[in-house]
Amino acid sequence: MKKHTTAVLGFLLAFTATISFTACGSTDRPQPTVEINLPFEQTIRANGAGASFPAPLYQNWFRNLNAKEPQLQFNFQSTGSGTGIERFTQGVVDFAASDIAMTDEQIAQVKRGVVLLPMTAGSIVLAYNLPEVKDLKLTREAYIDIFMGKITNWNDPKIAQANPDISLPNQNISVIHRSDGSGTTAVFTQHLSEISPEWKQSIGSATTVQWPSGSGKTFLGGRGNEGVTAIVSQTPGAIGFMEYSFASKANLSMAALENQSGQFITPSNESGSQALAAFELPENLRAFITDPPGDSSYPIVTYTWMLLYKQYDDPNKAIAMEAMVQYGLTDGQKQAPPLGYIELPPNVVKAVATAADQISPDFNITIPE
Repeated sequence: MKKHTTAVLGFLLAFTATISFTACGSTDRPQPTVEINLPFEQTIRANGAGASFPAPLYQNWFRNLNAKEPQLQFNFQSTGSGTGIERFTQGVVDFAASDIAMTDEQIAQVKRGVVLLPMTAGSIVLAYNLPEVKDLKLTREAYIDIFMGKITNWNDPKIAQANPDISLPNQNISVIHRSDGSGTTAVFTQHLSEISPEWKQSIGSATTVQWPSGSGKTFLGGRGNEGVTAIVSQTPGAIGFMEYSFASKANLSMAALENQSGQFITPSNESGSQALAAFELPENLRAFITDPPGDSSYPIVTYTWMLLYKQYDDPNKAIAMEAMVQYGLTDGQKQAPPLGYIELPPNVVKAVATAADQISPDFNITIPE
């Protein structure tokens, strides 16, 4: 590394506004601790699109980065990982975001080259709408069967067995999933495929899958983590998968899930960090943490990647991209836990900085020891 310096729609709109207001609040603006030395005075504007999973964090970073360096104006649209990769491949954005790393085949389609950078991480939770039910525990068999449509009522014996002290309602379960091409869906279904041969064979894993349907089953789709969060919030008896920060901001109840060691783990920054610590990121920075080991590890966690080009036509834009990465790896990491994301381990920060340094020969990412 270089060393230089409808009702649902109405709620969704209100929820999105809340996310934006929170990200813009003064409490999320720590005093700058890392100097960014830009060798130009012009204004650089960069547009990005992609994963909704990290969108609140990235938008917060970009506002704070602009307050620190007014010349740098970054904009990010939450469109879903699939759309982000598509726009990035077409060259219509300056960068993108995805909760799944691009494949070799996808990378080969990008003539300007690709730099994949895991910039943050988070947990995918199962949030539910049962106001009278707190501290719900779900075994692996139970949450697999819920999303397969085999368990359709909250008082099913497979749920009740793990919750002997809870009075579960005789109420139908509404399963809420993503309706768009989603890295969150890919991560969630990869986990289910890892722990259930039946799921792997019958439904599989992808950014979009064919969810079960039929008599007695209620499956509803929402666009983005924002959409799933809104529908769960507005639907009694619902359960849906989403990124932790969205469920936390919406004050949704989240189930404790059985992990590889047989322990029921509540989602939190700490249990997510335990899962990351139990997994070594490979040299190419591409990995799927499908079922992390460890007694204290939350079972569904993922890195989320920024996608940058190796070559930019404007050398100053290349510098701006590296400056943005430097900010995200330093001051930006301190903003992650309060917003519900997992701070990157130091070894991962250094590896990401090294990978990003290839974008511009005229800027050098510095990570304080």
